[in-house]
Amino acid sequence: MTSASPAALVPDTPAHTVDAFHRGRFWLVQPRAAGHRAGMDAMMLAAAVPSPFGGRLADFGAGAGAAGLAVLSRCPAARVVLVERSPEMAGFAHATLAHPGNAHLGDRASVLTADVMLTGKARGEAGLADNSFDFVIMNPPFNAAEDRATPDQLRKQAHVMEDGLFESWIRSAAAVAKPRGGLAVIARPEQLGALLDAIDGRFGDTEMLAVHPRPEAAAIRIVVRATLGARGKLSIRPPLMLHAETGNGPAERTEMINNGLASLFGD
Repeated sequence: MTSASPAALVPDTPAHTVDAFHRGRFWLVQPRAAGHRAGMDAMMLAAAVPSPFGGRLADFGAGAGAAGLAVLSRCPAARVVLVERSPEMAGFAHATLAHPGNAHLGDRASVLTADVMLTGKARGEAGLADNSFDFVIMNPPFNAAEDRATPDQLRKQAHVMEDGLFESWIRSAAAVAKPRGGLAVIARPEQLGALLDAIDGRFGDTEMLAVHPRPEAAAIRIVVRATLGARGKLSIRPPLMLHAETGNGPAERTEMINNGLASLFGD
């Protein structure tokens, strides 16, 4: 990820940076200090979508749009709706789509300001119709309240988990996904139980991949992928090592995933 001057942006965009992802194949307009700034988590989540994917995808909790645009960058036939409940972060997503460096992606992406925790009729009225997406990805706020106290309310909304969040978000994902539609979630390892409980009975053929800083270190993230209505059991895939065994640089596979040159699950 690299930064560039914020040229050609809407003048009202709050303090921000303009950052290149996928080696400059798309750009993200994101808050300079407040709110959530995207990085490797978003790239790993996007990489969970199979490379041949060409359907309609919902990015729940999209922030400024990093994961959704990373899918578009790697999957040339995909279309993405960036779903974000915070009007401020949705504004950054709009600025991202308006950036000249994203002109080649803009006609395949849109922003929807909506709360994915809505249910039933209210969810549909907010723009999330049942059975309308082929895939749902999500990077929920997964820090416990005591983990990361912050006076920044925008950052707190993006980072701190509410009670029952996995259940609510995955219930909505199951409602808006088409039959046999896909789901991908990135979370912390200690949240695996709650995540699998929420998936159970809705999605199946579940695959889990752990992300480790190095081979000798404990996992710091899990990525879970599943299919709506499938009945296959959980499988555990080979892990991703972020760094090589020696040195501080990224491992070759990590570098390819981070730059949109490979999928996380090898498809």
